[in-house]
Amino acid sequence: QLVESGGGSVQTGGSLRLSCVASGFNASVYSMNWHRQVSGKEREFLASISSSEYLGGSTFYADSVKGRFTISRDNAKNTVFLQMDNLKPEDPGVYYCQRNVFWGKGTQVTVSS
Repeated sequence: QLVESGGGSVQTGGSLRLSCVASGFNASVYSMNWHRQVSGKEREFLASISSSEYLGGSTFYADSVKGRFTISRDNAKNTVFLQMDNLKPEDPGVYYCQRNVFWGKGTQVTVSS
């Protein structure tokens, strides 16, 4: 199970930190991903962090968020984070955590000018 939290409403230029708590499996051995979806559009990949156990926890970002968003994990808490800085008007949406075919229910992010 994946449960996201940390969404909310911020002004342009603000920051939010999303959390994805994993249960039922050891998240550290899997690559974990964040996506977002705007109503009426397809889900957009944002960031990935590889397995800490096997691939050293390397990260990868979509161009749209590179330099502004940071994905990380706390293996002791079985949690993956998405630190979002300098939020822009194009960043609102429902943010989802994903591992393989498993998805959380998402957390809503709103950015106001």
